[in-house]
Amino acid sequence: MEHQSENKDMNHEFLPMTSVANNTGDQIAPGVYVLTTKIVNVYFIQSTEDHHTYYLVDAGMPKSGDMICEWAEKWFNHPPKAILLTHGHFDHVGAVNELAEKWGVPVYAHHEEIPYLNGQKDYPEPDPSVNGGLVTKLSPMFPNHGIDLGNYVQSLPEDGTIPGLTGWRWIHTPGHTPGHVSFFRESDRVLVAGDAFITVEQESLYKVLTQKQEMNGPPKYFTTDWQLAKNSVQALAALQPSVAATGHGVPMNGPKLTEELNKLAENFDELAIPAHGKYVD
Repeated sequence: MEHQSENKDMNHEFLPMTSVANNTGDQIAPGVYVLTTKIVNVYFIQSTEDHHTYYLVDAGMPKSGDMICEWAEKWFNHPPKAILLTHGHFDHVGAVNELAEKWGVPVYAHHEEIPYLNGQKDYPEPDPSVNGGLVTKLSPMFPNHGIDLGNYVQSLPEDGTIPGLTGWRWIHTPGHTPGHVSFFRESDRVLVAGDAFITVEQESLYKVLTQKQEMNGPPKYFTTDWQLAKNSVQALAALQPSVAATGHGVPMNGPKLTEELNKLAENFDELAIPAHGKYVD
């Protein structure tokens, strides 16, 4: 479905959920910080070469711009160099227009995600028929329209680098969306995985509210290509990350991460793919 040229204001979307982690932040690895906005995480990545320089990964839920700015001031006291997007679903770009304009910074995303960020396309509608759960049942109310970042949005370099952020690379991890990417720091194997896999059962409202930590595949109701999603999880598991900073859920590390991510990669069909659904059948 083609998206209308006018930009739509995320601040007026109906969003019924939050979690116990809302408006909490923490450092999860050297120079890597997490902030939870309602039910989704954003990350701050500090340059190892210049601690004055940092990047924001994703832009949270609608109406989260003030919260993100407050934590940015608390941790860094100045705007980031750029905003990096794992993908463009509504809960990851809720404040991106506001922040890009306020800070005057570019927004980087994979070239296959750009049409959903420059007003050309809408995402496929969520599928409420996949494996139960109250969040799944609510998913038809979630926005699936694209946004228009205008000249702020740029494609990530094709060589896997991130402009100005040495030591990190982006990895194309499609399936949840066509242009989904994850970010990886080779030196200590820190992974910012977006929604390629997550550490909460996103379909369950109770688990979302309580943030019960458990390894899961991408959110089922918004994932449209399950074979690509499987390939992406297997590629990320092969990196043997020491820390997994996911779009939803409490970041995971250590032996628990290794064991559970390997199990997900090896048994993806049984553990992650819904038994039925319009993007499965």
